[in-house]
Amino acid sequence: MRTIARILEESTTIAIVGLSNKPERASHEVGAYLQQHGYRILPVNPQYAGETILGEPVFATLQDAAASLADSGQRIDVVDCFRKSEDIGPIARDAIAVGAGCLWMQLEIENQVAADLARAAGLDVVMNHCIKIEHRSLQASA
Repeated sequence: MRTIARILEESTTIAIVGLSNKPERASHEVGAYLQQHGYRILPVNPQYAGETILGEPVFATLQDAAASLADSGQRIDVVDCFRKSEDIGPIARDAIAVGAGCLWMQLEIENQVAADLARAAGLDVVMNHCIKIEHRSLQASA
């Protein structure tokens, strides 16, 4: 399993499941931060599918987001989850199905069953860590 530092260094495309269009929400703040630091974000939220958030089209599912990359030969590197712990199981299965590299659960989100499933399929797993805090910490120590 890769370290958080390696995951962040080697990733370019991050699907954010549960990205909100409300600037005051943590998911929106994290998405904007990731964009500012050179990552391509793919908003995934069925509530806003067909709209845009942070200038990116919003997808209803991870499968739709992955399909949008297929023509360019790219894949989703990280699936960043802003959902309740109990909602992570299906997201983990979808992350496996689309060939993502990492399942990332934000602060206070933990689902060991989903983590074990994702790891068994070869994905890196991060639980209970904020991707923005981790990235900022790495930038400060660089």
